[in-house]
Amino acid sequence: MWNRIVALVTKELQQLFSTRRNIMMLMTPLILQLAIFPFATTLEVRNATLAILNEDTGAEAIELVQRLAAASAFTQVTMIYDDATLENVIDAQTALLAIRIPPDFSGKVLTGEPVRLQALIDGRRSNAAQIAFAYAQQVVTQFAEERAGQKPPATLVVRNLYNPNLDYRWFVLPSLVAIIATVGCLLVTALSLAREREEGTFDQLLVTPLTPAYIMLGKAVPGILVGMAQGGIIALAAVFIYGVPFTGPPWLLVLATFAYALALSGVGLLISSVSSSQQQAFLGVFCFMVPSVVLSGYLAPIENMPTVLRWMSDINPLTHFIAMSKGIFLKSFGLEETWHSLVALFAIAAVTLVAAHAVFHKQTRS
Repeated sequence: MWNRIVALVTKELQQLFSTRRNIMMLMTPLILQLAIFPFATTLEVRNATLAILNEDTGAEAIELVQRLAAASAFTQVTMIYDDATLENVIDAQTALLAIRIPPDFSGKVLTGEPVRLQALIDGRRSNAAQIAFAYAQQVVTQFAEERAGQKPPATLVVRNLYNPNLDYRWFVLPSLVAIIATVGCLLVTALSLAREREEGTFDQLLVTPLTPAYIMLGKAVPGILVGMAQGGIIALAAVFIYGVPFTGPPWLLVLATFAYALALSGVGLLISSVSSSQQQAFLGVFCFMVPSVVLSGYLAPIENMPTVLRWMSDINPLTHFIAMSKGIFLKSFGLEETWHSLVALFAIAAVTLVAAHAVFHKQTRS
């Protein structure tokens, strides 16, 4: 029996890599995301335009303008001279942030009187604008402290654990291991049974000596292998190309990737069991992937979500694997910190595989 399963797995792998189109389908997402994601998915604000309306010609105002212009977040500073232009640069999205310096700024700074600056933020780009405002606020605060001539009574010293320099690649690439494995494993398993139906070989598969459970096992193994291979490639590239530290045991990442791929294979086989064509299977994969990524905590913190969505994230395999991947890469996670996520993934795999087998077994009896 095991020889027949090995033969089925071998046949699936040969069919998977038999055409250039299939190879490109597996390699293109891997190459593109590895080349684009580490540079595009960042919350850093760079190359932003700052607009300044300076209504004061004093030396103090000019110095503040020069300090703002020297901030690394603002590569372009636009000087404007009237209120209409100030409004237009925000409306036309020419500037991300605009600052108005009042005409009495220098005089009040020299006499020690409090003075207010106005900051206009483009709310359509709220995240980037708030970050840019924080940069500008830091410059203004430092300028005010120097002019006050005294140190503040208390200072907050920030220490960034696990990512001291806040390098966004350290955040993106461990998560990318999970996302790439998701694409490969889901596509291979979701298209397996649907392809058999579309090509008219589904009935031939059923008359083989293999039971439905063994057939599903033969269909699941190639997807698991592809998902683990793609995840491994991303992990190696993260460490040796992009310099992301790997502080945990490698065997634990392999085990976590296997548990995740096993859970995904159950989802993919369930999609494939209810799909009559590869087009339907593609749509099923898309309908699963988009909510899965949104609920995983990759785009937004899970804590910020409504209670119902937090419950849904608990049964999302991507949520558990991203947490383990980041922990193994950056936090030296061991089995003690990851066992609960591993148990959750194996539980999800058991439920999805049993459900897929039930649907497939019912179809073989009809």
